[in-house]
Amino acid sequence: MTEQMLSSILVIGSANMDMVVQTERFPSAGETILGRNLLVNSGGKGANQAVAAARLGADVTFVCKVGDDGNGKNAIKHFKKEQINTDYVFIDKFRPTGTAFITVNKEAENQIIVVAGANDFLAKQDIDIAEQAIEKADIVLIQLEIPVETVEYAIQKATEKGKKVILNPAPAQQIPENLYRNLFLITPNLTEAENLTGIKITDLTTAKYAAIELLCRGVQNVIITLGANGAYVQTTQQQAHIPAPKVNALDTTAAGDVFNGALAVALTEGLDIFKATAVACKAAAISTTKRGSQSSAPNRKELMRS
Repeated sequence: MTEQMLSSILVIGSANMDMVVQTERFPSAGETILGRNLLVNSGGKGANQAVAAARLGADVTFVCKVGDDGNGKNAIKHFKKEQINTDYVFIDKFRPTGTAFITVNKEAENQIIVVAGANDFLAKQDIDIAEQAIEKADIVLIQLEIPVETVEYAIQKATEKGKKVILNPAPAQQIPENLYRNLFLITPNLTEAENLTGIKITDLTTAKYAAIELLCRGVQNVIITLGANGAYVQTTQQQAHIPAPKVNALDTTAAGDVFNGALAVALTEGLDIFKATAVACKAAAISTTKRGSQSSAPNRKELMRS
């Protein structure tokens, strides 16, 4: 990524309000501990990925559903501030905006509970309304914090239009077998890869086994993210381990989302999957040096100078 080329990315997914509390450690069952700080930020995997891509200069359209409440209105204002097209941000009159409760310990690890709210009602009809956005996109990026039937429908529609689809299968859950063959790329982390394949990943060899299993199901390319160890990339012809830059991590919340957003941008700008993964690893590493979800996503200048 040496020159900025405007890329068109459609993100379909969730939008939440994140309630983030910092603690020394995670509490045990039934235990009460004191938190250090409380941060309230815009979040949701879809929104995080949309912001990450927009900050790197992509032309981003976001399809999501929020509540007709203060959190929803603030989310839309925030997306517009980030230069994201909000024409297909739908408003649910009956359900609240999704909310995530995030605990971050002193090792920068996190635990997350999500209350889906309006996210659970992003429907096939909404995808039909956003059909023009699908036609315009170079890449469609989608996750699993919205109904699986909506995910499946959106992927089918994008595939029929000849679009490259990236599925970030998070949070971990099973997906329909017929969905795999419509994917250009799937990007699970260790937990998600094990959930999908049944293969526990303990090293690069087991990562390769899991990736090959996903290829056998019809996916064109697989990237398994390995946290601080970078990512393992497997195509039908090549494979590689892409290390992540070493940083002093403060908060890993949304690092995977930053990875996916940056990956989509790099791919639309013509980088091959291995170079694009290196860019994504770099962006994700930078994000861990800052607190928050969307607020931690680097902009183009930060990425270029790091």
